[in-house]
Amino acid sequence: MKYVDEFRDGTVARQLAQTIAAEVDPERRYHLMEFCGGHTHAISRYGLRDLLPEEIHFIHGPGCPVCVLPIGRIDSAIELARDHGVILCSYGDTLRVPASGRMSLLRAKAEGADIRMVYSSADALKIARENPGREVVFFAIGFETTTPPTAVALRQARAEGLKNFSVFANHVLTPSAIQNILESPEVRSLGTIPLDGFIGPSHVSTIIGSRPYEFFAEEFQKPVVIAGFEPLDVLQSVLMLVRQLNEGRAEVENQFCRAVTREGNQKAQALVAEVFELRDRFEWRGLGEVPYSALRIREAFRDLDAEHRFGLEYRSVPDHKACECGTILRGLKQPQDCKVFGTVCTPDNPLGSCMVSAEGACAAHYTYGQFKNVPIAEVS
Repeated sequence: MKYVDEFRDGTVARQLAQTIAAEVDPERRYHLMEFCGGHTHAISRYGLRDLLPEEIHFIHGPGCPVCVLPIGRIDSAIELARDHGVILCSYGDTLRVPASGRMSLLRAKAEGADIRMVYSSADALKIARENPGREVVFFAIGFETTTPPTAVALRQARAEGLKNFSVFANHVLTPSAIQNILESPEVRSLGTIPLDGFIGPSHVSTIIGSRPYEFFAEEFQKPVVIAGFEPLDVLQSVLMLVRQLNEGRAEVENQFCRAVTREGNQKAQALVAEVFELRDRFEWRGLGEVPYSALRIREAFRDLDAEHRFGLEYRSVPDHKACECGTILRGLKQPQDCKVFGTVCTPDNPLGSCMVSAEGACAAHYTYGQFKNVPIAEVS
C-alpha cells in the first residue's frame, strides 16, 4: 500500500468487519481500550462501531495529551504570561482548555497577556531570537512523540546562547499511564472497568518501540496490538486482538509495522535521555498523581527550565463539578454519559479538556455525531 486512500477502502473494511463478526465468540464481550486519541477519532469518524459486531466494545483511555493535562498546569502557564510578563508559546488546542475560574490561555490573551500559538518548538525558538529583550517560554506538552523536538529546542538554545528562552516542561509517559489503569481498583479488583486488551498508540510507539508494552502482556495478561490511525489499521488490530483473546494469548503484536519497530527510534530516545529525567510524580487529569509518569529538565539544562527560572509552585485544582472528563479518561464512562455533554458543554463552550482537544473523546463523539443514539433508519 502506497496511498492513504488504500487504508480507507470501504470494501476491504466491510470484509474485515465480516471476518471479525465470524470469529467473535457470541457468548463473550471484547472490551478493548484504545489508548490514543487518534484512534478514538478514527473509530468515530469512519463509523467503525457501526461496522463491528455488538460483542466489540471500545473503551476510551487517557491517550489525549491535552486532555490529561491538569488544571493546575494550565494555571501555571497563565501565571507565567500574566504575572511574569513572558511571551508564552503554546500549541493551539492548549489555548482553549478551561482553567481555574473559567479562565483559559485564550481568555488571558484577550485580556492582554502575550500568548502566541505555535506549531512547533522551533517556532518558539524563532520568537526568542526575534525578541531578545523579552523572556520567551515554550509551554511544552505531550507524550513521547513531542518530547524529542522539545529536547532539540533546549539543545539549540544552549548552543546559540539564548538567555531569554526557557521551557515549561509537561511531557508525560504512556507506559506509566497504562500501568496506572491496569493497577487501578476499577480494573484489578472491582472489575468496574472490564478490560481485555489494548489498541496500542501509533506515534508514541514510533519513538519508544513495542518493547515497553511486553511487561503489560506478561504481568497483567492483557494483549496489546500497536495500530496505525487509518480505519483498516484499527479493524485489522481489532481482529488481531480477537484472535489473541479467543486463543488465550496475551502478547504484543505490531500491526503498524510500516512505522514501528521493537526497539523504536533509539536516536530520539538518547536525545531525550540527555536532556530530561524522570519526575518522582506528576498529576494527570482523571488519574491523579502517577509516580514516575512524567519528565523534568535535567540539572545540566536547569537554567532553561521555566519552573526553576520563575519559581513556579504547582497547586492541584479540582475539575469542574459537572464535567466527567476525568472519569472518561479512566474508561469509567462514555462522553454521552456526561449530563452536560452536547448541551452546556460543546466545542464552542467547553467545560473540560476532552471537548477541546482534536484528540479528545468528547470532541470526537460530538463532531461525528456519536451522541445521537437514534439509529439512522428511525430518523424521519
